[in-house]
Amino acid sequence: MSSILLIAIVSGIALLLFLILKLRIQAFVALLIASIAVGIIAGMPPLEIIDTMKDGMGNTLGFVAVVVGLGAMFGAILEHSGGAEAVATFLLGKTKNKGASWALMGTGFFVAIPVFFDVAFIILVPLIYSLQRKSKKSLLLYGIPLLAGLAITHAFIPPTPGPVAVADILKADLGWVILFGFIVGIPTAIVSGPLFGKYIAKRIYVAAPEEVSEAASETKKLPSVGTILAIIGLPIVLIVCNTLLNSPWLEGVFSEAFVGWMKMIGHPFTALILANLFAWYVLGIRKKVPKETLLKITTKSMAPAGIIILLTGAGGVFKQMLINTGAGDQLADSFAEMGLSPLLFAFVVAALVRILQGSATVAMITAAGVTAPLLTLATGEIEKALLVIAIAAGASILSHVNDSGFWLVSKYLGLSEKQTFRSWTVMTTLLALTGFTTVWLISWWV
Repeated sequence: MSSILLIAIVSGIALLLFLILKLRIQAFVALLIASIAVGIIAGMPPLEIIDTMKDGMGNTLGFVAVVVGLGAMFGAILEHSGGAEAVATFLLGKTKNKGASWALMGTGFFVAIPVFFDVAFIILVPLIYSLQRKSKKSLLLYGIPLLAGLAITHAFIPPTPGPVAVADILKADLGWVILFGFIVGIPTAIVSGPLFGKYIAKRIYVAAPEEVSEAASETKKLPSVGTILAIIGLPIVLIVCNTLLNSPWLEGVFSEAFVGWMKMIGHPFTALILANLFAWYVLGIRKKVPKETLLKITTKSMAPAGIIILLTGAGGVFKQMLINTGAGDQLADSFAEMGLSPLLFAFVVAALVRILQGSATVAMITAAGVTAPLLTLATGEIEKALLVIAIAAGASILSHVNDSGFWLVSKYLGLSEKQTFRSWTVMTTLLALTGFTTVWLISWWV
């Protein structure tokens, strides 16, 4: 591998981490500066650097901006409707107290598909408080399974922003990512959720905080769980159906006209537009929610979506710079010569960035940008989808004091820093390692 290109890659990543960790520069700006640095060190002409930045940003945002924006609005309507509480109440009612931890894992798993991790956790925290007060068992018995379900879906299953961003940078089919996200996510959720929750709850006893007042628990009529699951499932089913219809397995089974229409209806753009309209009507208009309120809710959801969209665009710039300088090809050749797996490389890069700077989203986007040039024309859709999940697993590992999630969990569960390390940090590490191991086993099978 050319020493200049190796220096360009290492310098770019080192500069990125220095800007984020030491100077506290916003990750969006840091990614752009690091991309320019890679271009300059690699000897790219000045105007070509600017053109590469425009291409990288434009090619990425054409897809991600639409999907993340629609996904954020969709989640905001579901959040406002009380859908998360409806799913949790239903599952807890079916499993009774014995299966409460499994029900909470399932709740987190489904609720985090449309709703952001931190928002979903804050909405559902009162449920685990209530369970702890009734059972007198450690709050971690219920909190860890809920957190595992939320964290896994948030990282592994579109249309949550992280996997959408990585899938676009790697040009992976979202249908396959969803399918393998579920396949990998279920065993991962079981190991890092109920099983670990039961283990750690015996070693750390935590009680729920005192109830402030009766007035705080305002009762409202929740939507039916069937309605919520149908609304969440609509875009997922459409996207996966589109993927399967266009796979070699079903080639020639349906008419070209039908497959053509399904390509449009099952495209993430159309699927999420339909899901938004369905949610808007069923959870809004039919429930007599004022149109002005719905407009306010969906508009407000654009703020966090905007940050993720810009970050993803900057990740696309970093990827494009590695490709256009030739650094990506050199990296790919070096890995081929050493016989190292792109899956392992992607996981390790995501894990290192995550541990060093804290943000799972930044770790996923950086790892995707570095890994994308390793892909060849022979890389199939299934391999790309597994690569997305491997990156998501790596970006979930070892959450500690530089991650906002660490403090969110510590605050709401009433844990000391040491207890948070022993519970939440260990859980995220178990999640990452189990997820990657499952991906690696599937890669051998397929």
